[in-house]
Amino acid sequence: MSVITTHDKIFTLQTDETLLEALERTGHQVEYQCRSGYCGLCRLKLLAGQVSYASQPLAFIGPDEILPCCCQVITDLTIDCKISHEAALSDIDLFQ
Repeated sequence: MSVITTHDKIFTLQTDETLLEALERTGHQVEYQCRSGYCGLCRLKLLAGQVSYASQPLAFIGPDEILPCCCQVITDLTIDCKISHEAALSDIDLFQ
């Protein structure tokens, strides 16, 4: 299992879970449309780590970018992503 680090959280990618699904599960804000690498809307900056793709996505991605909807995580990752405003408020409520 790979460890994913974002600006706000560190979590483990679960078996058979896409990175996009894991980000949603942990309250991160990621825009998406197609969930299969066509639109590129979910594009995120990869700060550290490695991913691969079963087939090259149709959306353009730069050398330091990934598509969490369709990438396969190879190593632990650090990505440029933040939790949603709603999730942040929910976390605050848990600690009060």
